[in-house]
Amino acid sequence: MSLVAVRRAIITDMSGFNTLSHRQQGLLLTGGGALVMSPDALLIKVAGLPDAEILMWRGLLSALGFFLIVVARHRGNTVAAYRRCGWVGIGVALLFSMTTCGFVLGNQYTKGGNVLMILAGAPLIAAGLSWVILKERLPRRTWLAIALCVIGIVLVALDDSGVGSWQGNAFALLAASTLAINFTLCRTRPGIDMSPMLTFAGLIVAIGAGFVEFSSGGLSLPPIDRWLVVVVLCLVIVPLGVTLIQRGPLYLPAAEVGLLLLLEVVVGTLWVWWILGEQPAPLSFVGGALVIGTLLAKGLYERRLERRRYPDFDPSSAT
Repeated sequence: MSLVAVRRAIITDMSGFNTLSHRQQGLLLTGGGALVMSPDALLIKVAGLPDAEILMWRGLLSALGFFLIVVARHRGNTVAAYRRCGWVGIGVALLFSMTTCGFVLGNQYTKGGNVLMILAGAPLIAAGLSWVILKERLPRRTWLAIALCVIGIVLVALDDSGVGSWQGNAFALLAASTLAINFTLCRTRPGIDMSPMLTFAGLIVAIGAGFVEFSSGGLSLPPIDRWLVVVVLCLVIVPLGVTLIQRGPLYLPAAEVGLLLLLEVVVGTLWVWWILGEQPAPLSFVGGALVIGTLLAKGLYERRLERRRYPDFDPSSAT
């Protein structure tokens, strides 16, 4: 089966897929997307390309992948899909480009598990921003979870010594913060699919990194084995995984989506541990366990509350 056919089979509504319940569809989409994205940190390290080079190829290839998915999903309404995003969509593109840079550079300078654990705190950072910007009231359990995750992230950051490791942790925190701001910005336009703007996010990364690459001596293609890793990661895994995850909230409550996204953190950490031997140090392991445990407990509790409050939850009617 060709790549286009695989994408079309996954992204479009199939009759067999529609026979599943909303919950089953949401579990498949979100859980599948998290698992698809789980080797992201590993493959960045396996590619082993210089900073500007990996960013340039990731931006360019992921932009192409996201564009193909937008065309496949919207067919004759591709331009309208982009126009619906409006000015907020431009902000989304800029923020996601910064998230991409933070994530990639974080993996260049510190352990992949550390980057994933810090990135896991993005939803709670977004909750804090919603309190400040959108004036939303946060329950005590959210404040407690934020405090515990901050402690966990500090422990993860303290695990590494050396300038490079601190730079990597700082880039990971940049990725988590810009992703959280992105979440908050998207909530100002409920019901609008902002995923088409990820195409422009990739182009922004590619142009910026390409300028750095050319100014430092020009472009050279990496060895074929590394090039294949980059193509698989940036053209297939990233666009497909992000698109699947983005569709999850259409079928599942937010708490269950958050729980499933922890799969990427856990499985991604195991990938780099197993393949590259990046075993978390004791302090980092404690901090990561605190972050994951807190998010897991919070997600399970909120899932229970949502089931009590909305026993017949219909995601298609949710904004």
